[in-house]
Amino acid sequence: MQYKLAIVAAAAIALAACGKKEEAKPAAAQGPAVEQLVVKIGHVGPTSGPIAHLGKDNENGARMAIDELNAAGIQIEGKPVKFELLAEDDAADPKQGTAAAQKLVDAKVNGVIGHLNSGTTIPASQLYNAAGIPQISPSATNPKYTRQGFNNVFRVVADDTHLGGTLGKYAIEKLGAKKVAVIDDRTAYGQGVADEFEKGVKAAGGEVVDREFTNDKATDFNAILTKIKAKKPDVVFFGGMDAVAGPMLKQMKQLGINAKFMGGDGICSSELPKLAGDGMADDQVYCAEAGGVEGEQKAGMERFRADFKAKFGTDVQVYAPYVYDAVNVMVKAMQNANSADPAKYLPALKSISYKGVTGQIEFDEKGDIKNGALTLYTYKGGQRSEIAVIR
Repeated sequence: MQYKLAIVAAAAIALAACGKKEEAKPAAAQGPAVEQLVVKIGHVGPTSGPIAHLGKDNENGARMAIDELNAAGIQIEGKPVKFELLAEDDAADPKQGTAAAQKLVDAKVNGVIGHLNSGTTIPASQLYNAAGIPQISPSATNPKYTRQGFNNVFRVVADDTHLGGTLGKYAIEKLGAKKVAVIDDRTAYGQGVADEFEKGVKAAGGEVVDREFTNDKATDFNAILTKIKAKKPDVVFFGGMDAVAGPMLKQMKQLGINAKFMGGDGICSSELPKLAGDGMADDQVYCAEAGGVEGEQKAGMERFRADFKAKFGTDVQVYAPYVYDAVNVMVKAMQNANSADPAKYLPALKSISYKGVTGQIEFDEKGDIKNGALTLYTYKGGQRSEIAVIR
């Protein structure tokens, strides 16, 4: 009897074990997890220092693009992609810029968006080129950037030859200036755009009565402005950034200099009126942004600006939309090549045709944007006011 009971008990245990195995089958049938492809995109800009507001604006443009791309469920090589943004601060300093670039190279990023300033973009580009990493600058306008013979550099805005020359011509032909004074901050960007402005003035028949320089961290301009005042210019042009232009405008007012004030995209920010305080009068300041949209494209840009403010709680300064487009252009090239390997998607980037919020993006043989636009602005009531888009 005990023997029979033992057999029955053993059978019950075996049946229970079989039942457990049957319950476990559905979990085993789920199969292995799908492999995810991690794509690292670097961004570098000055998120500390006097123009941190511009660097953060650029970085937020990149973050907005990355967040949207991750939400879109993109696949490359048949794998779902997770995009990671590796953001670095170069403080608008060339040495810190190359250190940031080396950090991204060591991290084996798939591509780089940046830097903001020409003075950091150009030396950093040498490191990215040596590593074979594609680089798209959303805002570096010095012509030298794409004239180094590198095949991996691109920019989505017009360069200083176009920007500075157009502003010089505008000063003479539209503002009626005859005598012009020029100041630059001795950076690659500031000196470069000032040189092109001077050429534009002379080509249009104007006279450059004085050329002065300062630096990108200066706050006292009384000496150079006093010299300029004696020359009685109709226009003062400053090649540099808004953090310097604001105090300069204040001191121009204190010295009784009533000239128009002009500058490139570095001063053309929504922050300039705050930095200048009561030193800025309506229709006194004229500047140009190295980009621009017209017609039906304006609605897309306005939507971007509204979405940007809703996400970050702040207005676009200048180049966030161009950073946003640069990230999307790079990823579109990866999709077209079905690879995030820099060597494999670089040819697709060279031949890209992409409609972004900043307009149609295609590159020439140097990596410059084709048919690049400029937008001329003045300021009224503390707000930027568009004058015209020029190509």
